[in-house]
Amino acid sequence: MYSPDEQRQLFNLTKELLKTPMPEKADADFAASLRKTIAYHEWRYYVLNDPVISDYEYDMLFKKLQKLEAAFPELKTPDSPTQRVSSDLTEDFPTVEHLVPMLSLDNSYNKADLVDFDQRIRNYLDLPEDYIIEYCVEPKYDGGSIGLIYENDLLVRGATRGDGYKGEEITPNLRTLRSIPLRAAFSKRGIAKVELRGEAIMRKDIFEKINKARENDGLPLFANPRNAATGGLRTKDPNETAERKLDAIIYHLGYAVDDQGNDLLPILGTHSAAIDFLNELGFIVPIHNENFPERTIFHNINDIVNHCQEWQDHRDDYPYEIDGMVIKVNNIELQNRLGSTAHHPRWAIAFKFKAKQATTKLIKVEFQVGKTGVITPVAKVEPVQLAGVTISSVSLHNEDFIRNKDIRLGDTVLVERAGDVIPYIVKPMEELRDGSEQPIVFPTHCPVCHSELVRLEDEAAWRCENPECPAQIVQRMIHHVSKNAMDIEGLGESTIERFYELGWLHTIADIYRLDYDKIAQLEGFGPKSAENLRKAIEKAKKQPLHRLLHSLSIHHLGVKASKLLAAEINYLFDLAEWDEERFTRIKDIGPALAHSVMRFFQNEKNIKILREMEALGVNMHQTEEDRPKAVNTEGPLFGKTILFTGSLARMSRKEAQAKAEAAGAKNLSAVSKNLNILVVGESPGSKLKKAQALGTVQILTEDEFLELTGG
Repeated sequence: MYSPDEQRQLFNLTKELLKTPMPEKADADFAASLRKTIAYHEWRYYVLNDPVISDYEYDMLFKKLQKLEAAFPELKTPDSPTQRVSSDLTEDFPTVEHLVPMLSLDNSYNKADLVDFDQRIRNYLDLPEDYIIEYCVEPKYDGGSIGLIYENDLLVRGATRGDGYKGEEITPNLRTLRSIPLRAAFSKRGIAKVELRGEAIMRKDIFEKINKARENDGLPLFANPRNAATGGLRTKDPNETAERKLDAIIYHLGYAVDDQGNDLLPILGTHSAAIDFLNELGFIVPIHNENFPERTIFHNINDIVNHCQEWQDHRDDYPYEIDGMVIKVNNIELQNRLGSTAHHPRWAIAFKFKAKQATTKLIKVEFQVGKTGVITPVAKVEPVQLAGVTISSVSLHNEDFIRNKDIRLGDTVLVERAGDVIPYIVKPMEELRDGSEQPIVFPTHCPVCHSELVRLEDEAAWRCENPECPAQIVQRMIHHVSKNAMDIEGLGESTIERFYELGWLHTIADIYRLDYDKIAQLEGFGPKSAENLRKAIEKAKKQPLHRLLHSLSIHHLGVKASKLLAAEINYLFDLAEWDEERFTRIKDIGPALAHSVMRFFQNEKNIKILREMEALGVNMHQTEEDRPKAVNTEGPLFGKTILFTGSLARMSRKEAQAKAEAAGAKNLSAVSKNLNILVVGESPGSKLKKAQALGTVQILTEDEFLELTGG
C-alpha cells in the first residue's frame, strides 16, 4: 500500500507534526497532513500489526486533528479518521457485519481528563452534581479485538473488529482458542442470540518462549505480545493460530435478544452483572474480588485515578500486557441513554498508561569498559519518553546482539523500557532506511588502554584482559564500595572518579588508606564530611566475608554465589588452595565460576592487593553471618520456601525470617514458581497479586504464620 519512500516521508512528517503547534487559522494543508499520517499509522497498527510510533504519539496526532476540525469545521472531510473507526480489514478473509458497532475508546492521560469525562456525562444526561454515577474499572488488554456470536448456545461466528462496523470472519481460527467455549448456556437466561466483545491476547511467558523459538529458528522476532496475538488471529492455517496459545478475555456483552428479538440487556442491570454472568458460563473475564480486583466498582471519579496509577505501577506483575484501564458507566440503562459518537461510546473512556515502547533515531555508539573488562556497546539515541522517563542511552549488550538484529548507525529503532527499568532495543525499522545507515564497527582494541580485545570460547562478550586498564580499575572500585558489596556510604561513583583523577586511588586497597585531612580540604567536603567518610570506611572493614568476595569483581561471582563460598571457608585465602572439583562440589557452583575464582587467586597482583587490605584491617575471616545454619528437619516448615510481604504488626521482617528458618523453611526474595508460602501483612503490594496469579502459593496472615510456627 505504501512504498518504502512514502513510508520514510510519512514517518518524518509525523515527527514534524508532533512538534508543530496548533495553527491559529484554518490551515487546510496542515489538516491534510494530519489525515494522511494518521491513515498511514492506522495501516501500520491495524493491518500490519507493526506500529512505528507509540500509542501516545498516535493519540496526540488524532487529538490534534480533532481540535483542528472542532475549531475550523470547514476543514472536516468525509474521509477524515475522526469520522470513522480505524480499520484492520484486508482481502484475506470474508467481511461480516457486526450486530453492534465495535467502536474505539476515547483516551485520557491524567486526572483532569477523567473529571472532564464525568462532567460530560452529567451534562449530557442532565444529572445533578450530587447524583452518584457508578463506574466499573477494568484493565485495557493489549491484544487483538474480537467479536463472538452465539446462537442457541452455540458459537456460530467469530470476527476481528475491522472498521468497527464490519470485520473479517476468522471463526476457524478462534475455535482453536481453548478459552472460548464452543457452547455456552445463554438460554438459561432466555437469550437466543448474543454478541460478545473481547480481546485475543498472549501471556507474557508464552510470548518469551515463542520469541526464543523464533530466534533459534532464525525467524524475525515479534515486537510485543500484541503483535504476536494479532498476527496469530489472521493466519491462513488455524493450526498456526493454535500454536500461539492465545487466550480470549471477554469484557463486554453488547447484544442479547430472545427468540422474538426482544432486547434482554437491560434485564441484566449493570455491565458488571453481565460480566459475572459470562464468568458463570465459562468465559475468561476481568475478575471482581477483593484480593485481586481486575474489575472494581467506584462511586467517585476522583478515586479512580489512584486505582489506575496503582495498576500502572504494577502492570509488569500482571501475566498479560495491558496499556491502560477502561472506565465504564456501570448502569446499562445509562449506557443506552448516553449512546455513542461515530468514533467511541460516550459511556466509556480509557486511562492510558505511559508508553513502554517508542521509536527514536540511533545517533552513535559508545563502547564502555566494565569492571571485568567486558566491552559493552551503548547506543546514544535521540531523547524519547518511555514509561515517564527520558531515554537517551540504551545498551546494545554485545556484538552478536548488534549483528543478529542488524542494527545500524542512523537507524530508526523501536525502544522498549521492559519492567519500567532497563531500556532495550527491540528491532530496527528496516522499512524506514534511506541508504545512509552505516554498519556498527566493533573495536578490536580497548577504547581506553588500547590493549587487544579477547573473546573467550562460549562467550558473547569481547574483553580487555589488561588488569591495569584505567577504566577497569575505576569500575572495580565503584563496584567495591556499592550497596550490595562493601556498602561504603558517601563514596559514590563521582567521588571515586574524583579521587582517582587526583591520584589518591590506584587499587581498592587505597580506599582503606585515604588521607582524611586532604579530603577535608577538598571543595564540597569539609571536616564533618571527611569524618563521616572515615567512619563509613572503618565500618566497612568489618563487613562479612561474602560481601568482600562479591566486592572483588570476579567474573560470574554474584551475591548468591559469594554467600555459598563464604559458608564453606573460614579464611579468604583458603580459596587459593581449591581446585575445580572442590568448587563444583557446592550446589549451584559450576565450572565457569570455578575457573574465574581460580584465575583470580592465581594472579599475584590480586593477592598483593588483598594482603594490603588485610594489613589495613579489612576482615578476611568468616563471621557469624556467613556461618552455615543448621536446618531444622523436624520443624513444621521443613522443605518449604517462604516469603514475607507488607508490614508485619507483631514482629520485624528480619525476626519473621529468622522464625521461618528456625521452623525449617528457606526464605526467598521474590515470588516465583518455587515459592510455597507467602505471609501477608498490611499493604502487601504486587507480590500478593503475583502469588495469587500463580495459583500454587499458600497465602497466610501473620497470625496464621505464628500459629503454624508455634506462636
